[in-house]
Amino acid sequence: MSEARRSRAYDQLTAPDVTARLSRRSVLCLPIGSVEQHGPHLPLNTDTIIAERFTQQIVERYGDQHDLWVLPALAYGLSLEHAWSAGTISLNIAALNSMLDILIGQYVRATPARRLLIVNGHGGNRGVLEALAHELQQTHAIAVCVIHPSSLSAESTDSELTEIHAGIRETSIMLALSPGTVRLDRIPDGLTPNPRQRGVIDRLVLRRGTTWPWSSGDPAISSLGIIGGDPRKASAAVGHSIITSALEAGADVLALLADRTAAVPENHRRTNAPHP
Repeated sequence: MSEARRSRAYDQLTAPDVTARLSRRSVLCLPIGSVEQHGPHLPLNTDTIIAERFTQQIVERYGDQHDLWVLPALAYGLSLEHAWSAGTISLNIAALNSMLDILIGQYVRATPARRLLIVNGHGGNRGVLEALAHELQQTHAIAVCVIHPSSLSAESTDSELTEIHAGIRETSIMLALSPGTVRLDRIPDGLTPNPRQRGVIDRLVLRRGTTWPWSSGDPAISSLGIIGGDPRKASAAVGHSIITSALEAGADVLALLADRTAAVPENHRRTNAPHP
C-alpha cells in the first residue's frame, strides 16, 4: 500500500479518493489554533502546533476504528486578551463564525462525511465554539463535537499558580510536541511567580458566575504574558503524560460522536453529488 493511500490527511487525497474512501460516518478533524504572544519562550503559533499535533496523534490512534481524517488547520482565532502584545493577530467573533460556517459548508458540499471533530488549541476560542457547535450542527446537518486537549487530560500540574497561559502546563506540552521551538533561556532570571496573583486570576478568569474581558498584559494576573507557574519547571515527561491522558479520554469522545451521528434527522442529511 502506498504512503498516500495510508495517509489520513484530507488534503493529500485525490478528488476520486474523497468519494471512494470517505462515507457519511467519516469524521473530519479540524485543528484550530491562534497567532498570539506566549511569553518570551514560546512561539506565536503555540496553540496551532498543539491543535495540529494532537489531531495527528488522535487520528493515528483511532483513525481506522472511527474513520478519522485530518483537515488543514485554521491558524487564527480569537486572541483579543493578548492584543496588547507585539505579534498577536486576532479575528473578531463575526469573522471566526463566518469562516467556520463557510468552511464546514464547503466540506459538507464536497464530501459525504457528516461528523466533525474540532480540536481547539486556544482557550480564547472556547466560548464561541461552544455556541457555534449548535449552529454548525443545525445548519449543516452534521454531528459536531469540540475538544480542548489540555482540558481533556486528567493529569494535574504541580504549579505555584493556576495554569492559564504559557506556564508550566502549556510549556510542558510544547516540550513534548515541538521541543525545538521552546526557548526557556529567554525567560529572565528574576521571574518569580507571585502568589498574590492567584486570587485575582480566580476572580477575573476562572469564576463561573462572572465574565471579565481580562488581559494577559495585566500585571495583576500575569508576568511577561505568562499566567501560571514558572515555565522553567516544565518538562517533556509532564507534557507526554498530559497528551497521553487526553488521547485516552478521546476514546469515549469519539464513541459518543459516532452514536450522535444517528441522531441527525434523515431529512436533514445531505448527499454528496458530483460537481462538473
